[in-house]
Amino acid sequence: MNIHHLELFYYVARHKGIAGAVRNMPYGIQQPAVSAQVIQLENDLGIALFQRRPFELTPAGEELFAFVEPFFQNIAGVAQKLRGGAAQSIRIAASTTVFRDHLPDILGAARRKFPGLHPHLRVGIQPEIEQWLLDSEVDLGVTVLDSKPPTELKAEKLLDLPMVLQVPTRMKLKTAEDLLGQDRIAQTLISLPANEGIARAFQKELARRKLDWPTGIELNSIDLISTYVANGFGIGLSLALPGDKAPKGVRLLPLKDFPAVTIGALWRGKRSELS
Repeated sequence: MNIHHLELFYYVARHKGIAGAVRNMPYGIQQPAVSAQVIQLENDLGIALFQRRPFELTPAGEELFAFVEPFFQNIAGVAQKLRGGAAQSIRIAASTTVFRDHLPDILGAARRKFPGLHPHLRVGIQPEIEQWLLDSEVDLGVTVLDSKPPTELKAEKLLDLPMVLQVPTRMKLKTAEDLLGQDRIAQTLISLPANEGIARAFQKELARRKLDWPTGIELNSIDLISTYVANGFGIGLSLALPGDKAPKGVRLLPLKDFPAVTIGALWRGKRSELS
């Protein structure tokens, strides 16, 4: 058996499909290449290792995954020990905004306390971050806490942030109330995905007020929302971040009397000194 083929199979099995494997490989590789090499592994063994749609390991695939998983799961940690001995790593998942505006200072302070710290950062939104924690792919997540997290996860509130609307500076709207008071809101709503906490909180409050404003453009980061608002594609849903100024071409309209959104830390199991 080819060791590289085994590595590809490990990622396919762990991430439940070839597409998931490609997204999580530590190096770039295309889906057709992964598919061809896993098929070659199956041909070498003379047996199917997984069902493609829906994805499910065969009994032989389960047995092979149980054999290779300990090796590939621990190889990064062994490499760290061989390189530096005292290296400490933490895998953090958060939004682009958190990584850009808040984490550099926090990580700088942590590195002064732990000189051997090697952070591994992964950008995502709330549903992705919760799933990565459940799958033990990250150690700590910083995200919206709009509902009780899965029972396997522990949570700690960090701060509450008010929701705001982002409008293009050339738009004449002066307040969010002017917009929400319209008989029918014609402007396109640009928002995070519907299953993300900020979008859920906003739509829940709209429903309570008997207002209907469905998302017209769905994006996976607040930074992208700002870009599309500045270019005149619609009105964006965002958060008022401490000390943050409105992006160029964008004006912020506070959503008065809307509930604040809670940002918190999530982790699984016992929290380490690093987290």
